[in-house]
Amino acid sequence: MSGGARGGQVAAPSPLRHVPPALRAALDDERLARAAWSRLAEPGDAAAAALVAEVGAALALEAVVTGRGPARWRTRLEDTDPAADLARARAVGGRLVVPGDDEWPTGVDALARSGAGERPSGAPMALWVRGPAHLAEAVRRGAALVGARACTPYGEHVTSEIAAGLADRGFGVVSGGAYGVDAAAHRAALAVGGVSVAVLAGGVDRAYPAGNTALLGRLAREGALVSEVPCGSSPTRWRFLERNRLIAAATRGTVVVEAAWRSGALSTADRAERLLRPVGAVPGPVTSAASAGCHRLLRERGAVCVTSAEEVAELLAPVGAAPAPAVPPVPRRPFDGLAPDELRVAESLPRRGSADVERIAKAAGLEVAAVHALLGRLELAGTAERAGTGWRLGAAARRG
Repeated sequence: MSGGARGGQVAAPSPLRHVPPALRAALDDERLARAAWSRLAEPGDAAAAALVAEVGAALALEAVVTGRGPARWRTRLEDTDPAADLARARAVGGRLVVPGDDEWPTGVDALARSGAGERPSGAPMALWVRGPAHLAEAVRRGAALVGARACTPYGEHVTSEIAAGLADRGFGVVSGGAYGVDAAAHRAALAVGGVSVAVLAGGVDRAYPAGNTALLGRLAREGALVSEVPCGSSPTRWRFLERNRLIAAATRGTVVVEAAWRSGALSTADRAERLLRPVGAVPGPVTSAASAGCHRLLRERGAVCVTSAEEVAELLAPVGAAPAPAVPPVPRRPFDGLAPDELRVAESLPRRGSADVERIAKAAGLEVAAVHALLGRLELAGTAERAGTGWRLGAAARRG
């Protein structure tokens, strides 16, 4: 009797016998398994995320390689090599960050939960990070600034002012690395020595869009590039939408600076709103189609109107943690603060020459006795002064 038989029966082959060699180590290594899942499942796959959360990445991967689970997870098995993906990331200065790591941004875990009647969008299996910024610290006080790719000069100017002001206040500026508002936010934050993070739809080794190659390279040297998919992965329309959910979840809140009626930036605001994160919108000219989406957020979605870095900082700060933004000083005018009768007398005083009390009383429509008393108070305030036998406006009031 052969060694593979017992009692005349041939032992069934192990279900793990046909595991691709590149995946064998991942079946016993949770980190490698999460790297594998980042290639097997698309970003935002709630079913895959739920399975991994329930049994762990390694056991979930074993279920896939043994033929259990949806077929869509098996279509990429032969091309999945987590060790090679890690080596590619290291070659460009990248690293893998998984839940439990000190660098893991815990805000994204909220994606695993959903509100009443809502379907969860799935927390990321892992994050591929390239750049010196400590991801968790960068987004702990992170502000998402998003908006139109084809932004106007107004949108670019406002974005730069807000991003620079937030970076000066210690906020990490997070955006999507695209043209327009995204690029302006990243550049302004870096220009003042702040931290900026770009969340990408493709691998962190791919400069997309190509026109932002220099900017993305600088972020890789001074800030961070982040993606849910491994190096070599292409950006797709679907991945851009799921990238938006990651931007919203990783940060304290989202501000839409400039967006058209159906701008993709509105999806980031929608995700933030569902996650109960603050949403702000910058108003623009009512005639500008580029601001129609912002006005829609303000009118229909209850977004907070923000016009400066101070107001965004107040919006994103925990309750009681930051003072209200300073109100710009308003120049004081000569007659500010006067009571109604005092104002009537002050306006009856001549700037040149002088007028006696009776004339002032007639001009003010008040009794002479009352005008005598009012002139005394105005003199103490510097609003009125004696001129010979009459009265005129005080020097400060005349200058005003």
